[in-house]
Amino acid sequence: MKKFPIFMLIVPSVLVLAAVSCTAEDKSSEAGKTFENPFAYCEAVGTVDSPGADYTGPGVPESVARGLKKAFGSPDSTPLDIFMKGTYWRCMDGKVYACNVGANLPCESKADVGKEPTEGMNEYCKENAGSDFIPMYVTGHSTVYDWKCDGTTPVAGKQLSEVDSQGYQKNIWYEISRP
Repeated sequence: MKKFPIFMLIVPSVLVLAAVSCTAEDKSSEAGKTFENPFAYCEAVGTVDSPGADYTGPGVPESVARGLKKAFGSPDSTPLDIFMKGTYWRCMDGKVYACNVGANLPCESKADVGKEPTEGMNEYCKENAGSDFIPMYVTGHSTVYDWKCDGTTPVAGKQLSEVDSQGYQKNIWYEISRP
C-alpha cells in the first residue's frame, strides 16, 4: 500500500473549501440586490409566483397596469385606476405576467386540475340530479373543467383552460412587454 504525505490530502481539501467559500460570498452579495423595476426584477429572478422582498417598487407598477390595459384591448378612455386595483403580477421565465381579478378571475390561485369532486359538488348533484352544469360558485373559479352531474355523481367534463408552467390558468394571464 502506497502512503501519501498528509499535505497531499489536506491541500486539495483546503482549495475546495476556499472555492466554495468564494462562490457563497458572491451569491450572497447578489442576493442582497433590490429592484424597483418589475422588468429588471423578473429578468434577475426568472420565475416566481409573486414579487419577493428583493422587489421594492409599488405593489402594482404603472407600467404593468398600462401593459395589462393594452393586453385587454381597452379603449384609451378606460381609466388606468381599474388596472391598478385588483391586478396581480408575477415572473415567468424572466418575463412579467399580469392578471386582473375583474370578473371573479382567480389570479391569486393556481389552477385546480383535480378531477375529484368536492363535498359541495356532491351535494349539488344530489339536489340537482342530471344537471348539465355545476355552477362555478360550487366548483370554484380555479377549476379548469366544465363540471356536470351524471345522475347524482359530479363528473369533470371538457377542459376549459390550459395551465402554464407555473400552474396558473393561461387564458387569464398576459405577458406584459417592457415599455
